[in-house]
Amino acid sequence: MEERLLRAWAVRMCEGDEAAFQSLFEATRAHTYSMIYYLVGSEKEAEDVMSEVYIALFRSLPLYDIGRPFLPWFNGLIIRQVRNQKRKVWRNFRLLEKAKAVGHREQGAVDAELEAINQKDEVLPYVKGLSHKLQEVIVLRYYQDYSLETIAEVLDLPLGTVKSRHHAALKKLRLRMGELADERGVSMYVH
Repeated sequence: MEERLLRAWAVRMCEGDEAAFQSLFEATRAHTYSMIYYLVGSEKEAEDVMSEVYIALFRSLPLYDIGRPFLPWFNGLIIRQVRNQKRKVWRNFRLLEKAKAVGHREQGAVDAELEAINQKDEVLPYVKGLSHKLQEVIVLRYYQDYSLETIAEVLDLPLGTVKSRHHAALKKLRLRMGELADERGVSMYVH
């Protein structure tokens, strides 16, 4: 994805050019889906969030500062939509738990809905075991090849916080990978 083209399409979209939206969508579709999937780990949730991302893009585009790179801004939009989805799932989970405790619904219906919410199609190894905040930093750092400074800007966090999360995530990943290597009898030592 060429930054210059993305910006040009964004400007044309602001002017009402529908073809520019189609071009921008085609250029960013694979990137968007991959990033969302790495953060949510479920195909169904990724598809839901992807729709929300492009709706949010359409609504937020007038706020985009053309003087800044498009892709980091867009990735921030993606992360905000993933966070919104996770909040929605958590809210639904809490409501179902409350209904279950109060007894307003049949037990079978509640259990089926809880199972559907918690079901994951495929779980990314290692990274999915991290908290969402740590996952965001790892995906942006190693999947998007962003600097820690850019990650701080995208997530709207102080640089020190991003560095702490990055360090904590790497520590947990190394620990988990070491445990799995020990279980399998494989050495993690690099020659």
